Amino acid sequence: MDFSTIEHTLSSLKVGFPFLVTIAALVLFALGFSLGKLTQHIAFSKQVKNERKDAVKRSRAVLGGQFAEQLAPFFPDFPCNPGDCQFLGKPVDYVAFCGSAGGSGITDIVFIEVKTGDSQLNAHEKEIRTAIEKGRVHYIEYRLPL
Repeated sequence: MDFSTIEHTLSSLKVGFPFLVTIAALVLFALGFSLGKLTQHIAFSKQVKNERKDAVKRSRAVLGGQFAEQLAPFFPDFPCNPGDCQFLGKPVDYVAFCGSAGGSGITDIVFIEVKTGDSQLNAHEKEIRTAIEKGRVHYIEYRLPL
């Protein structure tokens, strides 16, 4: 089939070649648009699925860490007697009053932050550690004005 046959067929249909090119361009545009939206939808679905997996993984890590914090005093290498420890959770996990459980009198006060895995001290925990190491710890007796 040569170009003259196509031209003859088009002229018998009373449709011009520019019109067909325009229709073909619109069809290709619509097809490309639809494929683009489908590709974007698939990519977005994969991203949401991956982010949900990551959120579940992080949530499990946090819950595991909180569980470990509660059990930490009962591990054999914990630095203090579990009976001497008071759980705070925030801003540090434990304050241990060494000697209080044995009844022999308090010899030391120890601040303990429990970490699991590769977790690091956050900025606030580092500030607390620095204040303790520099001796900026005080005892205040406060009496209520009743």
